[in-house]
Amino acid sequence: MLIAEDLLLLLYDDESGKPLAGSPGLDYALAGAVVVELTLLGKVDISGEGEDVKPGRLKVLDASPTGDPLLDERLAMLAEKTGKKPKDVMGKLSKKLRDPLLRRLAERGILEESEGRVLGLFPVTRWPAKDAQHEGDVRAALENVLKLGTRPDERIGALIALLSALDVVPKIVTDAVDRKALKRRAKEIAESDWAAAAVRRAVQDMQAAVTASIVVASTAGATSGGS
Repeated sequence: MLIAEDLLLLLYDDESGKPLAGSPGLDYALAGAVVVELTLLGKVDISGEGEDVKPGRLKVLDASPTGDPLLDERLAMLAEKTGKKPKDVMGKLSKKLRDPLLRRLAERGILEESEGRVLGLFPVTRWPAKDAQHEGDVRAALENVLKLGTRPDERIGALIALLSALDVVPKIVTDAVDRKALKRRAKEIAESDWAAAAVRRAVQDMQAAVTASIVVASTAGATSGGS
């Protein structure tokens, strides 16, 4: 399972099959999860101080196939964008990413593709859970970190960081008594040293890109609503 697939399972309601976060934030978070996955695989890095490119730029370290068609497709996209700031490639990287991931999960019997109509007119696809065992395991790992203080591994740490950037942690861990404390704990984890330096850089830049996308979308919505 990819980090992006785990993220989708958490961000889609098991019963209604509707997303818990809006666009473009959700789609940018998925793209960010792919970049983090490729970083964990040693395929991609974010440059630091004293390197041959400016700090904070994308670098492809190894363009050879990963064995996963979706990752390989996105890796090829990143290879064309080496030297760019992460936030400048998120738009392209996020396009046509969510639906293939959802369909992969449906093909594995984890989600169910359900066709319907809104107001009896407009077609819509929902993705309710069909087999929630894996998602349950991921949720248990998240709660161990967020509620019990367990140290996260790199994959769970990345998930928490991306969920924090989307500001949806209380929608995932719904039984927390203190929602503010839960959000604060998630933010602390996102900023702590649970991962290698390369992965931390990738996660931090992906967080920034997701947050920026939400701000831009909110500003655009406010402007259009007031015009």
